[in-house]
Amino acid sequence: MKLVFALFDSLNRLSLESYGSQSIKTPNFKRLSERCVTFDKHFVGSLPCMPARRDMQTGRLNFLHRSWGPLEPFDNSFPEILHKADIYSHLVSDHYHYWEDGGLTYHNRYTTYEFIRGQERDPWKAMVEPPWDRLKKMYHEKQYSEIPRSLYYHDIINREYIKKEEDFCSVKCFDEGLEFLKNNSKADNWFLQIETFDPHEPFYAPERFREDYPTNYKGPIRDWPPYERVSEGPDECDELKANYSAIVALCDAQIGRLLDYFDDNNLWDDTALIVSTDHGFLLGEHDWWAKIRMPCYNEVAHIPLFIHHPNYLSHAGTRRDHLTQTIDLMPTILDFFNLEPPREVEGNSIIPMITENKKIRHYGLYGVWGSSTNITDGRYTYFRYPDDMTEQEINQYTLMPTHITSFFTDEELKSAKLEKPFNFTKGIPLLKIKGSAKTPLYRKLGWNFFKDTETVLFDILNDPEQNIPIENEKIENKLIDSMKNMMEINDAPKEAFTRLKI
Repeated sequence: MKLVFALFDSLNRLSLESYGSQSIKTPNFKRLSERCVTFDKHFVGSLPCMPARRDMQTGRLNFLHRSWGPLEPFDNSFPEILHKADIYSHLVSDHYHYWEDGGLTYHNRYTTYEFIRGQERDPWKAMVEPPWDRLKKMYHEKQYSEIPRSLYYHDIINREYIKKEEDFCSVKCFDEGLEFLKNNSKADNWFLQIETFDPHEPFYAPERFREDYPTNYKGPIRDWPPYERVSEGPDECDELKANYSAIVALCDAQIGRLLDYFDDNNLWDDTALIVSTDHGFLLGEHDWWAKIRMPCYNEVAHIPLFIHHPNYLSHAGTRRDHLTQTIDLMPTILDFFNLEPPREVEGNSIIPMITENKKIRHYGLYGVWGSSTNITDGRYTYFRYPDDMTEQEINQYTLMPTHITSFFTDEELKSAKLEKPFNFTKGIPLLKIKGSAKTPLYRKLGWNFFKDTETVLFDILNDPEQNIPIENEKIENKLIDSMKNMMEINDAPKEAFTRLKI
């Protein structure tokens, strides 16, 4: 078996023509759908970026036990399992979180890996005295900083070295991915992951991709929305959305390059392909930009998934309407190589859904550590919050006490106690560390980082945009029972039930 996994970041499902978009030109994703089985009810698990990747590698949810962090020593990593089965794995990525403190254990599970530098705040190019007078005029004040190690500082410096289309990180990722295929497509038993940070913010794309999305905006560069409520004027909002459209178009072009290679080299007959994302993105819907702070609306939680399997060519161009989730990718990848998942895996192989349209799960549980716990059955979505976000008890359970870009603080570690093993830690006890409202994701506002924190139920069949919460005690109680059951299967800590009162 040969398998290519193309993974994007922050790809909104409804930005693709294959999922009904009429505003962004994505002909290659449409081509992809014609070659693959397209999944219409694919949902996230743990959020955001690295928690989602831990789900993908391990096949189990992690947001109930800790926030953003690396793979743990007890985790089952599918590239590691492939390695033990003599299957070669290669990662090509510009997702710089892999080489930060909170992600350093992921890429080392692959046989080999190639990193592309320069995305977002990646501390890439050294420039001791940047030309700030010029740069300050170029960038909007809300995405400008002269402070080293700050978010916008590094992006500004990096862009000084990314000008031509061939300089862009996602282009380089697919360059390297295609190079791997050129050198190895005749070999067997390998897995290739082409992973790009795009279309994650900032929405910086070559100019030709902006030509189809003109706006009336006349100000400095504005392509990085804040994780805030929408407060910008109409022209500025249009500019931000247009830049997202442009970077999605860039992603579409890269998928087109991959599809062309499959076409030109007859890879459809012997090579599998999976294309997906970690989560979506809000572009003004619900009066919000971005993700995490607000409820897990479907713009973030309901994501695209395309799968091609060379043994099931007759299913190309079909769609599946049963529920799938991010944690199902790991056992699916193992199934492609005829490998059994470890007992700790919570996900299910998607192959029976491809071959028999067989339902593989009844519910999907998802969320962000410290925020609501959410569940869907494909018809309803239910967001359950603690009554008081500021008084909730929540802990981190880990043997790898690192945040995104730092170690846990001395204060956090002083609260550490040794906790008995969970059912997925292989008999290994963990550190139990009191959850801090000042973790890196929420350090500015603490638990007040989260907004609109009311428990709500939506009927997404009749209200796909989730605009009008419904009240239905019978349905709510059913979803609560299912949420509790899934949390028990996950061996969630007792305080996870207490904080939700279930």
